[in-house]
Formats: sequence, structure tokens, C-alpha cells
Amino acid sequence: MQRLRQHTLYHIIRLLSKADPLKYLFDSPSSMRNIAKSRCQLTEYDIEYMSCTSVKGQAIADHLAEFPVEDDTPVNSDFSDEGILQVDDEEGLPTWKMYFDGVVNSTKPSIGAILISPDGRYYPVEAKIDFPHTNNVTEYEACIIGLQAVIDFKVKELEVFGDSMLTIFQTLGQWKTKDAKLIPYHEHLEELTENFEKVLFTYTPLIKNQFANALATLTSMVSITK
Repeated sequence: MQRLRQHTLYHIIRLLSKADPLKYLFDSPSSMRNIAKSRCQLTEYDIEYMSCTSVKGQAIADHLAEFPVEDDTPVNSDFSDEGILQVDDEEGLPTWKMYFDGVVNSTKPSIGAILISPDGRYYPVEAKIDFPHTNNVTEYEACIIGLQAVIDFKVKELEVFGDSMLTIFQTLGQWKTKDAKLIPYHEHLEELTENFEKVLFTYTPLIKNQFANALATLTSMVSITK
């Protein structure tokens, strides 16, 4: 009340509480100094106590006073959906998801991605790399091969998850691409994102990306012809 004093002094303040703290405060026989001080501070305000149970009825009354109903349509004051915090039109609908990961070792580097459809179907995508590479190159390759597969499915909205901070944050524009080897990958990845109406990139720690990592590891263990 003190912090908002310049506003509260000129308006009726409705105090909402399960109990009636004002009644206790003003009727209490206690002579404690802090209670007496609180009494003095509150007397300058126009405070009206309201119990929780009366709020719903008061809200309806305020609404009808502002928007009067001219016909005889009965008003149902029983709101069974009080627990709803937010209602979205289509934002809550499930979208396609993609997890990508690259595995680098001395003999059989591989890349992999998992596509997950809104109905929960999983589509694995994997490939091997047979040219000079770095860890960051394999991550870009994995993301790109996954996006290309999603585009083939004619998907327009996609959530992308990866454990490569560099790939994710460069794609989000939070990090700059300075490595000459990665610039073409970054540019190509941006071109691919133009195929979507909505695409979100999210960095996820390695422990949450185990599925795509296991896929890439499995790919590195099998023999794939050229």
C-alpha cells in the first residue's frame, strides 16, 4: 500500500483474502506497537474487504453493469472452467520435431537425425562422412540432412533440437560464423529454413539427445556402400 500510495489514496481498495485481516486488525485488543502503527497507516485508505467466495459474483455484477443485457436471456454464474489459465487457437497443436547429432571418430564418422511426426511416428535419417571433417562440420551436416528430409515430408512448422551449441546459436544469430569452413554450411542451412513457415532451434544438452546420438553411433558401426 505504501509503495502505491499515490494511486491507492484516491480509489477504493478491495482486499481479497480467505480470512478478514482488517476485522482482526481493527478489533484486536492487542496493544502491540506494530499493530497500533498498522492501524494508523491504514486509516487513511478506503479499504473494502472481500472474501474469496464473493469475488465471482462481484465480477459478474461488474460486467453486467458495464454491459447490460437488454433481453431476458438467463445468466449462468456457474463457471466450470475457472482453472483455465490460457487458451490458444493453434499454438498448442503438436508440430514436427527433429533431433540431430554427429559422431566423430578416427575410422567411421557418421551423422544422424530423428524426425518425430505430430502423431508420434519416428523417422531415422543417417549417413556417413567420407571427406575431411571437424566436429562442427559433422553437426552442421547432421542438421542439414535432417532438414532436407523434413522438407521432403512437406512439413511447414518444425522444432529443431541439437546438442551443438555452435550450430544452434549461429543459426539463431546469437553467435557469428567466423570459421571459413563453416560459412557455406551456415548459408545453406539458412536457405533450407526458408522452406518453413515456422522453425524453432533449441539447444539441448547431450543427455537429452541420446536417441540421435545412438542412431549416429549405430550408423558408424555398419557398412554402407557408396
